[in-house]
Amino acid sequence: MDDDKKYTEPKVEAWVMDKAERWRDHYNTNYKDKFDEYYRLWRGVWNAEDRTRDSERSRLISPALQQAVESAVAEVEEATFGRGKWFDIQDDRNDQQKGDVEYLKNQLDEDFKFTKTRRAVAECLINSAVFGTGCAEIVLEEVKEMKPATQPLMDGAMQAVGVNISDRFVVKLRPVLPQNFLIDPVATTIEDAMGVIIDEFVPKHQVQQGIESGIYNDVELEDAATDTDLEADKDITAYEDDKVRLTRYYGLVPKHLYTNALNDSEEDEMSDLETEDSKEDDDEDDGYIEVIIVVANGGQLLKIEENPYMMQDRPVVAFPWDVVPSRFWGRGICEKGYNSQKALDAELRARIDALALTVHPMIAMDASRMPRGAKLEVRPGKTILTNGNPAEILQPFKFGQLDQVTFAQAGELQKMVQMATGAVDAAGIPGSINGEAAAGAVSMSLGAIIKRHKRTLINFQESFLIPMIEKTAWRYMQFDPDNYPVSDYKFIPSSSLGVIAREYEVTQLVQLLQTVGQDNPIYPMLISAVVDNMGISNREELMAQMKKASQPNPEQQQMQQQQMQMQMQTAQLQMQLLQAQVAETQAKAQKYAIEAQLEPEVVKAKLAAALSTNLQEGNADEDEFAKRAKIAELMLKERDIVSNERIATMQMMNKNSLTKQ
Repeated sequence: MDDDKKYTEPKVEAWVMDKAERWRDHYNTNYKDKFDEYYRLWRGVWNAEDRTRDSERSRLISPALQQAVESAVAEVEEATFGRGKWFDIQDDRNDQQKGDVEYLKNQLDEDFKFTKTRRAVAECLINSAVFGTGCAEIVLEEVKEMKPATQPLMDGAMQAVGVNISDRFVVKLRPVLPQNFLIDPVATTIEDAMGVIIDEFVPKHQVQQGIESGIYNDVELEDAATDTDLEADKDITAYEDDKVRLTRYYGLVPKHLYTNALNDSEEDEMSDLETEDSKEDDDEDDGYIEVIIVVANGGQLLKIEENPYMMQDRPVVAFPWDVVPSRFWGRGICEKGYNSQKALDAELRARIDALALTVHPMIAMDASRMPRGAKLEVRPGKTILTNGNPAEILQPFKFGQLDQVTFAQAGELQKMVQMATGAVDAAGIPGSINGEAAAGAVSMSLGAIIKRHKRTLINFQESFLIPMIEKTAWRYMQFDPDNYPVSDYKFIPSSSLGVIAREYEVTQLVQLLQTVGQDNPIYPMLISAVVDNMGISNREELMAQMKKASQPNPEQQQMQQQQMQMQMQTAQLQMQLLQAQVAETQAKAQKYAIEAQLEPEVVKAKLAAALSTNLQEGNADEDEFAKRAKIAELMLKERDIVSNERIATMQMMNKNSLTKQ
């Protein structure tokens, strides 16, 4: 690299501040004024810029938009944190040891409580509802953890009470206001942006402690210049002393700027020698590198280093309340209800201004007949001097009656705010949620509101909550591997229904219980679902008792098994008895069939014997024998017919018995 190029290039801190100024110009042009007005409407702070007409005197601000913001945020908070544990961890299917996942979940939950992460997430939700986008920075800090402890003294005769102090890394979530968060204007997500900048005032002692501990470069700090655009609240007087403007950049920078910054920081220890391979160095410096840069007061480089995190992620998370296509900044509750809120404020302020003219007493007078220099005031006990008859000189004056239509219009405008934001207050939307509507209309109205809350909840979980938990766990795995074993885990938020959705579901379950009898098997399941959706303090105990009651007694199970065995044995014996009876019937049928077949032969033998009995030699006996033979033949035919009928009948009976078997 030649000398001309080396000394004409801007330094990395100047490059960062140039990005910050250009990105801030884009923010100020497109979003600053709107965000400031959203903040004032939410806080209920009046400003002359918020007038809807020049003659407006009232400074009243309706709380409708405030209620909408708080209601929507409370619904998401309840759905996320209202059931105790608000995240879960899944392990790999092939992992046979499931205890490490449970240990990691408990350890992470304990550290989240120690760093008060839940409060920080709630603040991000408020910022998202007011400004449209919630942003936060994931900060890694080394803290001294103090725990009460005892130590034996004098061979255990005494106990010394004290504190054990240990150093450890903790990960904190720091919410960032929109005016302190700058991003590449052409990017829609943090990962797609060239970089993000967090530009804010911090206490001076924090930077000095960082310099003493070696985190920052040793520079001479001065108090920061005044900049109201960076203040958290622009409506109060800012404190000017003992603060430093800290600009933190997370993103890509040209490699040659990064190399020059490292060389400048090491020039006191290294000689400035030029090598013959400068052309190769120029080729290696082409492109970008992911770094972290910290600049103080717009020009003092405190820190520059390559991204130190093992997953090469940026320690920033953000989510929009409602996604606006192809834009980073989202659409919040204040933007949704802005027009309805402005119309409601104009209606209420006009009513208050008219009320001052119609309620307070005024008087009309003939100024030519008043004493010179008299100051007319109307108050109890006041004596008014006139040059003539007071009835002719003074007359009470009134502008007329206040129009009552404005009060009804204000109620309708408040309904429009709720319609635009999806918020439901304690009184409910008149005519749709409370008792003025039928059950079907209530279900349809609540169903639409619950769907809007669910959409926001899913967006919050996927864009903010899960990435925040993942990045926090990665930091702990990298810098505290003793407590956090390194592994590939999947984080799942354990969200549930919000208050409105749970109350609506409980109502449906109770209606279903009224149509199901207690002897129905589904009845205990419905009771369990109702208790699970309730917000009582001992809900877990009730669920455990119901689960225990639903499980049968072991003795009862044994008795039931014995009864079932006895019933099965009885059924088997009855079946065997029926089979024996059928076999006996079949044997009798076969016997009868054989006897029927043998009976004609027996008859024939008997007839032959009868023909030859009591006969002597001679013609008369021969004639007698012939007659007997003829009669026997006729009788055999008749007996054959009867026998055939009996055989057919027995065969039919045998066939029917076989069919039934």
